[in-house]
Amino acid sequence: MTPLLSIAQGVTLIGGGAVSDADLAQATVLAPAIMAADSGSERALAAGLMPLAVAGDFDSLSAEVRAQIPAARLHHIAEQESTDFEKCLSRIAAPFVVAVGFAGPRHDHLLANLTTLTRLRHPPCLLLAGTDVMIAAPPRLALDLPAGTRVSLYPLGRVSGESRGLRWPISGLVFEPAGRVGTSNAALGGAVELALDGPCILILPRRHLAHAVAALTEG
Repeated sequence: MTPLLSIAQGVTLIGGGAVSDADLAQATVLAPAIMAADSGSERALAAGLMPLAVAGDFDSLSAEVRAQIPAARLHHIAEQESTDFEKCLSRIAAPFVVAVGFAGPRHDHLLANLTTLTRLRHPPCLLLAGTDVMIAAPPRLALDLPAGTRVSLYPLGRVSGESRGLRWPISGLVFEPAGRVGTSNAALGGAVELALDGPCILILPRRHLAHAVAALTEG
């Protein structure tokens, strides 16, 4: 698929859900390039941010907002088989994406977006959601976290694996959405290493966003 935005720096992708000033401040420090999904462009403009690209089905993009954005940056994607989040994420070529405004208030949207995270691994995407940052855990991941940091694993299928640096090791366990899940584990302090063999969402406190970006983009 031809990218709509190809750039050598991180991208902040803004959706039409709730977006706070704190969301934008934290995201844009790490990912200064801006893309918006449909009505997320209104939130971007309100914060003084001009998107480099806007994509979606445009069912909630007002004529007033559309008039403020150069026409060449507007990309109408009419198909209804994917969410606006997926339409955008699948058309970004960048080292990583920080997504804001995709975690509420509608929980059906959040669940669909978590599925998209696990299906589209490139570019790596980090979803800010309330007090958390959510990522699709790659097959192997290593990151440094202070002792006591909450580390939650939520499976979107059957998952098993190995861990190092967690208070409760996951070796020998099987996680499933309708079975065991891995919420509220904790880092022992220092390196946390995970090896997972299935689709799983890793959830960390959002203050560790920069650690998560470094881990996902290492190498």
